[in-house]
Parts: sequence; structure tokens; C-alpha cells
Amino acid sequence: MKNSFKNLTFIELKAKREELCRKHMDLRFQMVIGHVENPLQKREIRRQIARLNTLIHQQEMVQKKESAGLEPKKA
Repeated sequence: MKNSFKNLTFIELKAKREELCRKHMDLRFQMVIGHVENPLQKREIRRQIARLNTLIHQQEMVQKKESAGLEPKKA
């Protein structure tokens, strides 16, 4: 699951992030009520959101460099 986000487009990454944010919010509400089967799921979703934010930020930086006329570094 960790590397499955790398082959998504920029728009797909943003959509997936929104989906996971909604899922995280629902899970938080369920934890308050007390109806959560797997409490570790909240941590995993939070980490997936962080991975998506990192990939989105990387793609934004590449787009900024390309629009400025600079060539991005290749790792």
C-alpha cells in the first residue's frame, strides 16, 4: 500500500487525499461514539494522508520548476 500512490496522477492524488480525509473524519467520530472495530486504522489512514501530501508537494515543486524554465533533478 505504501508505494501504490506513486503511479497516480496529480488529480488522482488529490482525490484520494480528499477521500482519506473524509474516512479519517468519520473514523474519529466513530471513536468518540465507541463503535470502532480496529483503532489502529486511524493511525494507518493518517500516515497514508501524509504520504499523499508528500507526493502532491513533490509534484507541485516539479511543476513550479518546469514553469520557471528550470529542469528538475532526476534521482
